Amino acid sequence: MGELLGLLKVVVVQGKRLVIRDFKSSDPYVIAKLGDQVAKTKVINSCLNPVWNEELTFSLTEPVGVLNLEVFDKDRFKADDKMGHAYLNLQPLVSAARLSHALRVSSGEMTLRKVVPDTDNCLVRESSISLINGEVVQSVWLRLCAVESGEIELKVRLIETRNGPSR
Repeated sequence: MGELLGLLKVVVVQGKRLVIRDFKSSDPYVIAKLGDQVAKTKVINSCLNPVWNEELTFSLTEPVGVLNLEVFDKDRFKADDKMGHAYLNLQPLVSAARLSHALRVSSGEMTLRKVVPDTDNCLVRESSISLINGEVVQSVWLRLCAVESGEIELKVRLIETRNGPSR
């Protein structure tokens, strides 16, 4: 395991247009993985547009990895059904955090970087990485893969455990 960069706070905000895996609906939950760290949201019963608003916390280390998300439908008497997966490359967030140290801005709000959807990510639309009162924050909508439809909204914050370059 490499150098600890900080804590990654991931708020799984909501899902939209998730697929039906039961008779008329689904009982979705999200599993988030970063390296060997795993966290899970609660199950939202009978809902295709769930609102979780749950914060999951991970340790972020070098080398910076990818945040993987899997959405499942909770089943009582058989294995849970897959409802799609997505991922978020965390390198742009870490690069923006390094830029914030170079700029030495600690208050107010500033856009540090924009990330656009392409074949290397699951973004639904352009996402901004901002510095808000000293924290690097990114809000994203991710399209679920290997499934007919579905999107997940995340708000990601990097809480650094060490100070940036000396001033």
